[in-house]
Amino acid sequence: MTNEELKKLKFQSKAVYYSPNPETKSVSEPIYMTSNFQYNKEHYQKIIDGDRESVYIYTRCGNPTERKLEKQIALLEGSEDALVTSSGMAAISTLIMGIVENGDNIIADRTTYSTSHEFFEEVLPKFGVETKFVNTLDLKEVENAIDEKTKIIYAETIANPIIKLTPIKELGELAHKHGLTYIVDNTFASPRLLRPIELGADFVVESATKFIGGHNDVLGGIIAGNSEFLYELRWERLTKFGGTISPFNAWLLLRGLQTMSLRVDKACENALKLAKYLENHPKVEKVSYPGLESHPNHELAKEILPKFGSMINFKVKDEESGVEFLNALKLCCFAGSLGGVRTNLQPPATCAFLDIPEKERNEMGIYLGMIRVSTGIEDIEDIIYDFEQAFDKI
Repeated sequence: MTNEELKKLKFQSKAVYYSPNPETKSVSEPIYMTSNFQYNKEHYQKIIDGDRESVYIYTRCGNPTERKLEKQIALLEGSEDALVTSSGMAAISTLIMGIVENGDNIIADRTTYSTSHEFFEEVLPKFGVETKFVNTLDLKEVENAIDEKTKIIYAETIANPIIKLTPIKELGELAHKHGLTYIVDNTFASPRLLRPIELGADFVVESATKFIGGHNDVLGGIIAGNSEFLYELRWERLTKFGGTISPFNAWLLLRGLQTMSLRVDKACENALKLAKYLENHPKVEKVSYPGLESHPNHELAKEILPKFGSMINFKVKDEESGVEFLNALKLCCFAGSLGGVRTNLQPPATCAFLDIPEKERNEMGIYLGMIRVSTGIEDIEDIIYDFEQAFDKI
């Protein structure tokens, strides 16, 4: 199948189809479990001449399994090319450090994933880079923060963990009006639900560990965007920082891509039903889910998302009650991470955001008693039954 024929396919068909391996014609993509590659005179000469695309040198610099994953990601994200990395944070840090220099600043949403927030707030200043935290729903506040040293506007499609949506297209128009690079973390949506490059993002980053992998058994990250820039980023940052993905992890992510649509669609269906159940539960004080009319970004969600996602948060009376509820779950899992086939939950204030000071957490909208839910693909009646018996314990 030609590239043009591939591009005409619907999303799920693109995700499932792999062109057969040219050597073996195998349907499943092989794993090239090697750290290095044997050269011959011709191979060696290509390396000397600077041809790093048609030959493989060393797996930290590129591997056939990794490259296959990158081509699949680019196809699904609608980007020119992609880089894959050892984790989502490797993707974020590699990309940011490939753009900024000492004296620059970036603008990021006030509520970002905890480790991203700490990278912006604590690590980047050591390299002379400031981060200005704003509310990306307020485009005037964003624009007022821009100055001559601003290089990047950074946002999450759906903010972790408060489930706030970003006006992706409008924010991108603002970034480009000022000549800035626009980066969107699409982890909570996945390319199944949203492809920010189609809405104006310059680069998309994702923790592939989540919905792309989908089975809580692999770490990985992706950067999708301009091919020329990503070529330079591979050689100037990724290979030097060493955040390369392993061939086996790349293969697991390739496999995960093939079932992503089925998993995400089912999880979204479960999430909507679970959110409606939670909204009517007497022990739940508040529910945040874009599919509910009570969500402040419900209209935006209807505009940009074909489904409302599988991430929910809800609040019970206090953190102690929340932990008791989580500890009483039997089918669902009290655990970190998200995007897997099994429903898992955590109290973000004292788990993922534990190292963020309480005052700052409150400014982000992350409170004690909040529980984040990543809905899986179990039968929804069993999920609700598990929640009900756990609520009985608090």
